[in-house]
Amino acid sequence: MLGLFDMMMLLGSLGLSLGILVPLAGALVRFRAHYNPKGLQLDSEGGVQPHTGPVVSSFFSMLRRVHRIEGWPGLYKGLMPTLLSTLVITFFLMIFLSDSNLRHGTYSAPDAGVVGILVYSIFAMLVSLPQVIITNRAITTPHKLPYLNPIYSLRVLLTPTERRRPWILYLTPGLLTAQVAHIAYIVLGLRSIRQILLPELANPGMPRREEISPVKFVVFFVITLLSTIILTPLEVITIRLSIQRNHAAPEFNSISQEEEGDAEEATEYAGMEEDVIGLRTEREPYVGLVDCGKRIIDEEGWGALYRAWWLTTLGSLGGAFS
Repeated sequence: MLGLFDMMMLLGSLGLSLGILVPLAGALVRFRAHYNPKGLQLDSEGGVQPHTGPVVSSFFSMLRRVHRIEGWPGLYKGLMPTLLSTLVITFFLMIFLSDSNLRHGTYSAPDAGVVGILVYSIFAMLVSLPQVIITNRAITTPHKLPYLNPIYSLRVLLTPTERRRPWILYLTPGLLTAQVAHIAYIVLGLRSIRQILLPELANPGMPRREEISPVKFVVFFVITLLSTIILTPLEVITIRLSIQRNHAAPEFNSISQEEEGDAEEATEYAGMEEDVIGLRTEREPYVGLVDCGKRIIDEEGWGALYRAWWLTTLGSLGGAFS
């Protein structure tokens, strides 16, 4: 077990990390969830009218917009589910891992071959999926959520059907497929290629320069960069599908947080004059992974699938060479 000083240092670093990462992650989720159609819209009488929602063109523009409309509380939307899940994982590691592993940050997925890592990663994803859904919805909802009233917050974020049958979250159309595809590409694709080209990176410690082939290093670096073309759309689609709520009637399956009857008590909004992002209509939900991708392209253009692609690139490079 860790000593008191080590525990305080661990919790302090955890708090600092959350203080920095939660606003950045929240802006990323909102930027990718924001619905910004490129074409004209039809009004209730069938007339053509231009889209009048907010236009946000970059990650940093979204970050500034969140702060301008909702202030600091808006930047920290999603803090509580993130904090709770992080604390559970941290205490688990504190109990079951050695002191040296925690001090040096050497914990990783068990080394059980490609298939073992794939199974482990999918299992971890299944365990964390409800938390991911709730966090993304907490970030994107226009409603103001209290930090210490989870029952109220869940009534806002989940439909009556989801509250009665919480396992239906796993049946959100296309969400599991997108998550498994993302994991499989990283584990079966990038990790396998790294093992073939740069097996030295799998060894403990930093490999010496002469142990690594410069040509193979460059090839793997380029492959990792090009992986952004596949991984970024999967991440955007995952966010869109995770905030798409499940209703008893298919025609009400939607990403909106404002359907009448689903948020009976939600009367207070985080933004007093306008919402930070636009959400897609409730009446035409995405029905799967491919359908979501096609509709995003048709309605918002290819650029919507590659929002904040550079963050995916940085994440891929960090994971590939760690």
